[in-house]
Amino acid sequence: MISLFDLAALLLVLSALFGWLNRRLLRLPHTIGLLLMGLAASLALIALDVAFPAQHLYADLTRVLTQVDFTEVVMNGMLAFLLFAGAMSLDLRALRDRAWAVATLALVGTVISTIVVGAAFWWAAQALGRPIPLAWAFVFGALISPTDPVAVLATLKNVRVPKTLEIEMQGEALFNDGVGIVLFTVLVAFAAGSGGEATSAAGVAKLLLREAGGGLALGVATGYVAYRAMRAIDDFPVEVLITLALVTGTYALAQRIGVSGPLAVVAAGLLVGDRAPRDAMSERTQGYVEALWTLVDEVLNSVLFLLLGLEVLVLRFEASGLALAACAVPIVLLARLIAVSAPLLAFRWRGNLSARNVPFLTWAGVRGGISVALALSLPENASKSVVLAATYAVVLFTIVVQGLTLAPLARRTLKVPSEGDAP
Repeated sequence: MISLFDLAALLLVLSALFGWLNRRLLRLPHTIGLLLMGLAASLALIALDVAFPAQHLYADLTRVLTQVDFTEVVMNGMLAFLLFAGAMSLDLRALRDRAWAVATLALVGTVISTIVVGAAFWWAAQALGRPIPLAWAFVFGALISPTDPVAVLATLKNVRVPKTLEIEMQGEALFNDGVGIVLFTVLVAFAAGSGGEATSAAGVAKLLLREAGGGLALGVATGYVAYRAMRAIDDFPVEVLITLALVTGTYALAQRIGVSGPLAVVAAGLLVGDRAPRDAMSERTQGYVEALWTLVDEVLNSVLFLLLGLEVLVLRFEASGLALAACAVPIVLLARLIAVSAPLLAFRWRGNLSARNVPFLTWAGVRGGISVALALSLPENASKSVVLAATYAVVLFTIVVQGLTLAPLARRTLKVPSEGDAP
């Protein structure tokens, strides 16, 4: 049993080593390079264990990694900081201008995708002779349908897209987790036979209002308190501490009172990121705050994507479920295409969503650690291993294949501004 410090040291050393090797040899985008190198190291250890079983290398590292509760680390650790960092950098005024498109993609698109993925995944399971209950197929649809804000924001760092489309993608990724987690919670309760009143239409509406509405309200309230506190002083160490306290305090309070922690920190980050630089922070303080949250974002992203690659060592996949996992990739892509196209057809007269952007938005639906964390949190049942394998397959494909090909697709399908153009 190693200590928490030793475990953190191991992950940071591996992140630094793999990051250096990627920069020197592979020259892939940083997070994708870390994921691939972590995955390659995992597969190499498995191969060495098969070739030299007496060395116990695989068992030793697996024993270390099993001490990492991936769901706890992501959902109750890294996520709050990564979402706040992403929200702080988002242009709130531009987001208001694209509010209809963002809300449509985050709410309507997530619901449509959940239904399409659930139905198609259930049918594919029946066809491949690995049937799973329809309720658990819809659970998979709910956990895989929201685009992952961490993965999307990391991917967008390497792709130039028009400003309005970038705002839509960032806004969708930051807000659709609230919808997805509510759907996931309701569907898991229903599939496990413990839904009760929560799975009724009124129960779902009440849960959505409490989780999403309550989270947003809490984030606005705590964000405003932090903004006023920063405005009353000019002392960069204290103001930096205020932003850290805002994230941790808001997320912890949200969990305590039963509202959406992710939406709460997003709302707080948007408010502080918009108002504080204008009249609450000096230029010196802005520099320190931006540097801190850029560093937090980069370090936590590095560790998270490395963990995603190493996680294959501790996940248990059944051979019979691998074919279904492979089928999950085109199913999720098809659902994403329908999810971004259906609102366009239904609300075409609004003019907020462009048909030209549909191919890119479809391919840019990147999933990440949140989906894996939700899959790992499922109660033990006969369908869990199938859902987990399908989730991991989709996450790997979207981050690696879609992430590496987004830039060429953007150049082909979008009117990307040149370096000298105004956004």
